[in-house]
Amino acid sequence: MATVEVLRAPAERSPAEIHVSVVIPCLNEAENIERCVELAYAVLDDSGIPGEVIVVDNGSDDDSGRLARAAGATVIVEPRRGYGSAYLAGFNAARGDYIVMIDADLTYDFGDIPRFVEQLDDGAEFVMGDRMDGIQPGAMPWLNRYIGNPVLSGFLNVLFKTKVRDVHCGMRAFRRDVLPRLDLHSTGMEFASEMVIRASKEQLDIREFPIELHQRGGRSKLSPFRDGWRHLRLILVYSPNFLFLVPGVVMTAFGGLITVTVFAHLTVFGRPWFIHALIAGSLLVIVGMQVIGLGLCGRAFGVHFMGERDPWFERMEARVRLEHGLLLGTAVMLIGLTVGGFIVGAWIANGFGTLVQARLAILAATFTIAGIQVFFTSFLLSMLGLRRRT
Repeated sequence: MATVEVLRAPAERSPAEIHVSVVIPCLNEAENIERCVELAYAVLDDSGIPGEVIVVDNGSDDDSGRLARAAGATVIVEPRRGYGSAYLAGFNAARGDYIVMIDADLTYDFGDIPRFVEQLDDGAEFVMGDRMDGIQPGAMPWLNRYIGNPVLSGFLNVLFKTKVRDVHCGMRAFRRDVLPRLDLHSTGMEFASEMVIRASKEQLDIREFPIELHQRGGRSKLSPFRDGWRHLRLILVYSPNFLFLVPGVVMTAFGGLITVTVFAHLTVFGRPWFIHALIAGSLLVIVGMQVIGLGLCGRAFGVHFMGERDPWFERMEARVRLEHGLLLGTAVMLIGLTVGGFIVGAWIANGFGTLVQARLAILAATFTIAGIQVFFTSFLLSMLGLRRRT
């Protein structure tokens, strides 16, 4: 649990007088943090903005906390390591109407704080900085600048229909009253992506303007591949349609096409397909159906437990009931069992000799398994739907 160690001049400014909270996460930034606090207060004072500076000491083993405290910052101790953990603790302690996020490595210009405030005063709810045209020499590794950031930002924009050019910019601002709607949970570097995703899902007024990125002071804490994977993982988790439904539909359709091709004795590239192709088609259908079921459960969880809006899913949920899924699953199972019964009947009629209906056996197993999947997935969706939003 985060604890407040020291408040800067508590009698000097009441919460009602604080308009902007500048939140700075800090992990072993002793050589920079004092300067950061001084710059933040200088900019606030020069701009006539009533504000506070909050430094979140994220388990530093140097003098970062003491130096920040001496410079006049409110110091929050958050022992749970992680970029997201630090910011969540800082947000919880912030008292301003607006919250400005900025790193403690002096890569961002504190003089840009009033620009973010102006955008919020103008009606914006979430404001991002865009570093990509203002990167100073040596300020960003080549891999991050030309591959990691553009690819991940572009991927996020496609999936969530956002237009943020620099998703991972560490300088951003938002209205404090939107925090409940954002409902943030990530603890690591992927926190930056989660903020953009949640802001998009909540249809906040998102704005972005160019800023500069300078060479950092001190040692970088970033790990390009580990942190990049964490961002990608979170993007996929927040997009069950792309992660589950699209692959599931493709696999099911392709498997069904293969099955029809085998039973219709069609040739592909001049060659007929036999039982091995049928086995592959059956596997694709079974796996595809399972993945579709997982995707639907993911959408149900997002809608009922995370407060997301999905008009298509909500319309389908209103029209399709548990009984519909049970009937469909039972019907598909009966088709498989009927085909299986035909095979057993032929085997008995043949004097319990050699089973020669291999293709029909695979088809029967496919229908039976698919029906079972539909049947029990319907129950799981109904269970998740018990917590419908009012």
